[in-house]
Amino acid sequence: MSFSERLRLLIAERSVSDFARRVNLSESLIRKYLKGSEPSLSRAHQIASVCQCSLTWLASGEGQPFDATSTVDSDAMQAALRIIAEQSGQTDASLPDTDRLERIIALYQYLRNNRLRDNTLDEHLGQSFARFLKQEEKLPASKKSLPG
Repeated sequence: MSFSERLRLLIAERSVSDFARRVNLSESLIRKYLKGSEPSLSRAHQIASVCQCSLTWLASGEGQPFDATSTVDSDAMQAALRIIAEQSGQTDASLPDTDRLERIIALYQYLRNNRLRDNTLDEHLGQSFARFLKQEEKLPASKKSLPG
């Protein structure tokens, strides 16, 4: 996946002009990136910071767009889910594995950061992103780490 494809994923269903304003870059510069130009590290960092996505993913395509491991302690999350499940009479079998948990957290972060103009969640967009995450999971590790 190229930088422009990763950028399109962040722009989602927003207009390019709205996204450019959001990341405080010119619309013409964003359009240049969408046509295949690569940003400087400082510009990529600016976009990643505003979108709260992984700079590594944005710049290279490696890892998850929203790095769940840097923001959520998977062990603590698993324990919290286990406690909630036990208190509601469910078994451990209903707990997600680590990969699924990371996808859940990445989807949560994506939805949180890509609200509609009226601040509601766009579940349709979330479903598209979830399909992207599931597709990325099926790729061999060597394909995931290739930039574009």
